[in-house]
Amino acid sequence: MAGSYLDPLGMFGGAFDPVHIGHLRGAMAVREELALKHVDLIPAAQSPLKTDAALPSEHRLAMLRLAVNDVPGLGVDTRELERSGPSYTVDTLTAARAEYGEARPLLWIVGSDILATLPQWSRWQELLDYAHLVVMARPGANTPDDLVTEWIAAHRIEGAQAVIQPAGGVVLVKQPLLDIASSQIRSLIASGGDPRFLMPDAVMEYIDEHNLFSRGDACQ
Repeated sequence: MAGSYLDPLGMFGGAFDPVHIGHLRGAMAVREELALKHVDLIPAAQSPLKTDAALPSEHRLAMLRLAVNDVPGLGVDTRELERSGPSYTVDTLTAARAEYGEARPLLWIVGSDILATLPQWSRWQELLDYAHLVVMARPGANTPDDLVTEWIAAHRIEGAQAVIQPAGGVVLVKQPLLDIASSQIRSLIASGGDPRFLMPDAVMEYIDEHNLFSRGDACQ
């Protein structure tokens, strides 16, 4: 962990199946806009709302570590892989708050495309009890329903406020999340396409070395 124990900490969860440039640029953009010293990428053991099979966690974790290696301010947090069952964000934030104490600002980073599914999340209205929600715009994201829209409006704060308060706000950041999806990359590789410039070279080399996302895995 970099810096003071009370430094604001960014947390960016996902399947990372595989990790790509959109994930990394999103994490870096939030880190820069909010002047965070550190953002942890947190791979899910089992994403509750995704029915398509993910690669085994050891492959996803290995690629994620390769991707953030030597990238200042980015790290990997394996807490969800160490916990059995579905990876519910509220459980992750509850554990993080217990670990880091009541005073440290925690910022959970998401793309705007997840907002439409927020009511399906476990205890979603409790998320702000443990952290701030930082939302990056994503092209083509579905509009959330009125309940979520009103919830966001009621808790909207600016980034400068989020980094000095431990939790409770929703921050909309200016930098958009790149329109890249892991599912598109999996299909591209399975069909014999070249994913160059969509992911770090080290991740591409790992995929090739381990023969991941072969033609039979196009829809996985």
